[in-house]
Amino acid sequence: MNVAEYSLGIDIGSTTVKIAVLDSDGQLLFSDYRRHFADIQGTLADLIEEASEQLGDAAVSPVITGSGGLTLASNIEVPFVQEVVAVSSSLQQHSPQTNVAIELGGEDAKIIYFDSGSIDQRMNGTCAGGTGSFIDQMASLLQTDVAGLNEYAKDYKSLYTIAARCGVFAKSDIQPLINEGATKEDLAASIFQAVVNQTISGLACGRPIRGYVAFLGGPLHFLSELRAAFIRTLNLDEEHAIIPDNSHLFAAIGAALNAQGEGVRSMSEFVHILRTGVHIEFEVPRMDPLFSSRQEYDDFIRRQERYNVKTADLQT
Repeated sequence: MNVAEYSLGIDIGSTTVKIAVLDSDGQLLFSDYRRHFADIQGTLADLIEEASEQLGDAAVSPVITGSGGLTLASNIEVPFVQEVVAVSSSLQQHSPQTNVAIELGGEDAKIIYFDSGSIDQRMNGTCAGGTGSFIDQMASLLQTDVAGLNEYAKDYKSLYTIAARCGVFAKSDIQPLINEGATKEDLAASIFQAVVNQTISGLACGRPIRGYVAFLGGPLHFLSELRAAFIRTLNLDEEHAIIPDNSHLFAAIGAALNAQGEGVRSMSEFVHILRTGVHIEFEVPRMDPLFSSRQEYDDFIRRQERYNVKTADLQT
């Protein structure tokens, strides 16, 4: 029977996979954060392989958390811990003074209140408005990426009112501003401000956000101007704005802190299970594929090639 050398925390979100390997003292030995592009098993296998190259083929006690992790956890018989529990464990160890945690993910947003031992979580998990995916969408509208959006926002002069509840509404607000000549700097900062307004109004629902406020999740870790917009709006000073190291990995670290020595296996064994394919039973029926083989697809293309629209020179 394997004895765990390390704890392995795995956070599977809607757009990213994060892992954290801790030793018996809770020290972070390896971590990484990567977009999975819907290939969760392959991305996770790659990350564990990289950890194995750095730490050796150690036995690990794994725990999975995150919105995309429950089904995988049950299929590979790995313990699952709810995200709020994981994040709370990380905060208790690294920032125990936290009163409120604001976490933005790829397709969800959370505000967690910590009051004298009780926890109140507000979460938007049904719509990607005001989350990382929304920011990705707005960046492409300005013909840049999220890092470029962050750079633009550093030099803003004015803020415009933009809806963040839905990408469609936001585009309806932004396009006329682009046509009127609004600068990309002002639009970028306005997009971040819209995310702030959406998070505070949609999740806090009038409950004050005060005291020590921690900013967690990938968007808030990588986008300094998004953090600055939250801090500005909440009137936080430097002492009360908590920006932890590895804030984008807090759920994965918290998952590892909750490891109880169950499901212990070597990293290579873990990778083999993921690479050989875990058959996951979906909770809803799925449609049959359009083409059952490459030959069927090629036959379809050949049939359709006959139906070409005749073209001619427009001038004649």
